Amino acid sequence: MGDIHIRKAGRAGRITLTRPDALNALTYDMLRAIERAVDAWATDDDVAMIVIDAEGERAFCSGGDIAKLYETGLAGDFSWGQEFWRDEYRLNDKLATYAKPIAAFCQGFTMGGGVGISLHSSHRVAGDTTQIAMPECGIGLVPDVGGSLMLARTPQRAGFYLALTGARMGAADAIWAGFADHYVPENNWPDLIAALQRSGDPALIDQAATTPTGAVLPELAVETQRLLQGTTLADVRAALEEDDSDFAAGTLKKMSRNAPLSMAVIVEIMQRLAKRPAATVRDALDLEYLFVARSMQYGDFLEGIRAQIIDKDRNPNWRHTWPGDVPRTDIDRMLTPMGTP
Repeated sequence: MGDIHIRKAGRAGRITLTRPDALNALTYDMLRAIERAVDAWATDDDVAMIVIDAEGERAFCSGGDIAKLYETGLAGDFSWGQEFWRDEYRLNDKLATYAKPIAAFCQGFTMGGGVGISLHSSHRVAGDTTQIAMPECGIGLVPDVGGSLMLARTPQRAGFYLALTGARMGAADAIWAGFADHYVPENNWPDLIAALQRSGDPALIDQAATTPTGAVLPELAVETQRLLQGTTLADVRAALEEDDSDFAAGTLKKMSRNAPLSMAVIVEIMQRLAKRPAATVRDALDLEYLFVARSMQYGDFLEGIRAQIIDKDRNPNWRHTWPGDVPRTDIDRMLTPMGTP
């Protein structure tokens, strides 16, 4: 079976991530296997819908497997990472525009690349243990896999809070923020998936769903709307520093752990997307790719991985200090169209 189990079961194409000990982190081979499967099932009349789930209780998918990214980048080979992200983003776009229903069942940690294969599904199911987050600024990346578009559209600037702090969302918050559609108690998932396999009818998910409790973001929305209106990272930081609320202090503390360049760029990306009501997932992916393709050479990705994953000293030496300003020229360099001198 390896790292992923792909098969047809009844009326459903089935994809199960099978790396529970690695929190089901996506390898390059897993991404390519998923893409081959969805391509094949697009024209397979026996497949009425796709169901994606994962083994283990701790995670649906904690993100991408960054070991090879770090290894190649440290050796000065930036092309491997660029190819990885390009292919991953192509899969994200295919899922977002897929003609057949896709149901993703997201228990535990659902982050980074895991958001990439769940967010763009047509039926996103959260459960009792769901913890969805986009903490990429903490490793020198930006919230990506098309997630920047959803963050830009989350009500009352709460998406800016999620992007800049990496805060986790349970089922109720994920549904409110647009990262999930339905809450179904996890004990009911096996029977629901079996029924989907028999029928191929995603309406069964709506019938099984109930209303979750415990939402936090709606209560914070007054503060996010009030304090996160800035169009640049410097604006956001200044507004938070001038406020004496617990929310402002807590948000600044969380932001202080992240790469300033990453935060400055994601604010710029979300500002651009927020101004474009007709923006698509592809538009978001195109912007995100401009950053990630340069993140090893000109950004903080390698240092972020060193500090968080390799040495685990949690003491990254970012290119820019915090608090402090990120020069506009540095932001523009990360978002310059590819091929521009």
